[in-house]
Amino acid sequence: MELPQIYDKLTGIFQDLFDDDSLQVTPELTAKDVDGWDSVSHIRMILTVEKAFKMKFSTTEVGRLKTVGDMVQLIRART
Repeated sequence: MELPQIYDKLTGIFQDLFDDDSLQVTPELTAKDVDGWDSVSHIRMILTVEKAFKMKFSTTEVGRLKTVGDMVQLIRART
């Protein structure tokens, strides 16, 4: 899967999850940049992303994710 496709899919997920149609997913995006991104919504986001991309992340992998760009690289490595 190409990077633009991954970012497009993630943008839709983030807009739905955080109920913000103006939210744009960028490589630098972090939890502190998004209103409502707390520990509970983080878990929901990880589960939603796993389902959308048909993959599972290990606890270690999730713990290493600091930015959306990190997540995109992990998804890209698996597709």
